[in-house]
Amino acid sequence: MTALLARDLRLALRSGGGAATALLFYLAVVVAMPFAVGPNAELLATIGGATLWIGALLAGLLGLERLFQTDHEDGSLDQMMLSPVPLPAQVFVKSLAHWLVTGLPLTVMVPVFGLFLGMQETAIAASIATLLVGTPAISFIGAVGAAVTVSLPRGGLLLSVLVLPLCIPVLIFGVGAIRAAVTEPDPFLPPFLLVTAISLFFSVLGPFASAYALRQGLD
Repeated sequence: MTALLARDLRLALRSGGGAATALLFYLAVVVAMPFAVGPNAELLATIGGATLWIGALLAGLLGLERLFQTDHEDGSLDQMMLSPVPLPAQVFVKSLAHWLVTGLPLTVMVPVFGLFLGMQETAIAASIATLLVGTPAISFIGAVGAAVTVSLPRGGLLLSVLVLPLCIPVLIFGVGAIRAAVTEPDPFLPPFLLVTAISLFFSVLGPFASAYALRQGLD
């Protein structure tokens, strides 16, 4: 399991692995938003939380197509299925590796991008908290989509179509928690806990669903 995690991290951090691409895409979304809404600083700060979440969601989708595709092409996926380690556990590790090179770096960059968008300190702190607990859900949901499309040529578009609707609740509650934190501190907790619950739910269900899809797709 440790070797699998280290291997996926090395592959993701190499040139073209997706980690740098996700950060650059995230930066592009944040930089483009002030040009889209104009010089209204108040409006920009209001939609800052939504901008950070949408950017993180879209950036997180970039590397999902290669989550199992490379393993399928070089035969590693067949070895994973024959391994004594349960396939859901291996899928969990691969999803964790995806989050470590996409979701976590995107969350770390929130203070810089939040200041760029003119967000308040409370909104920035709420964005960090919600993205930290919410972005794992994107990786685990994305693993299911990647498993479904692993045997399909050019399944990247279908992957996005499958994953985006399932990630909408995470986006809604994540942005809602940020807005609640700016208005009143107390309402922040319910949507934040819902985001956390969604991530925990998919961290359990996602690996099993992905393992089932992989076995069905490669039979």
